Amino acid sequence: MQKLNVGIFIFDDVEVLDFAGPFEVFSRTRLMPGIESRRNADSAPFNVFTVARSIELVRCTGGLRVQPHVDFASAPGIDVLVIPGGFGTRQLFDDVDVRDWIRQMAARAQLTTSVCTGALLLARAGLLSHRRATTHWGALDLLATIDQTTTVERQRRVVQDVVFTSAGVAAGIDMALDVVESLYGRAVADETAKYIEFPRGQQFVA
Repeated sequence: MQKLNVGIFIFDDVEVLDFAGPFEVFSRTRLMPGIESRRNADSAPFNVFTVARSIELVRCTGGLRVQPHVDFASAPGIDVLVIPGGFGTRQLFDDVDVRDWIRQMAARAQLTTSVCTGALLLARAGLLSHRRATTHWGALDLLATIDQTTTVERQRRVVQDVVFTSAGVAAGIDMALDVVESLYGRAVADETAKYIEFPRGQQFVA
């Protein structure tokens, strides 16, 4: 089986669950249901890895330090690109190298996604122009100012408009499960959610 490469961008002050939630979903997805299928990767449809500008340790929120699997230069082709958020996104707004890398990866990827304020980086890269999108509730107004052609969905947990964007932090799990469903069907996504004991379909109350 040809596996899809899921590349998750990480950077200093990235929100832990923003990248760890999707990593858990994609790495634990199996096309064969049940506990036993998780004991090996035979029916795993994804190859999941983290990627950073360099291979040096990344300092996440809360002080967690993570060693990226690969850097920009050594990353394999990415089929599903995940851009998480966190306070570190603000430091990357004017980073031309990061912006260009996101554009290049998104142009080649089958799907581009974001969690939380990762949507701000997608907007800065021009990837949310004339599209619907969402982000963390505390950054909705900022998202609207970055690209005024973006329609900001303020009450949605996940928005799919070519690009998948999600609300804050834990909503990245919903987004990843929606990506699984879009690629492999509702049954696989629901079974993955059951395995990680995550209730699907939760929405914010207005």
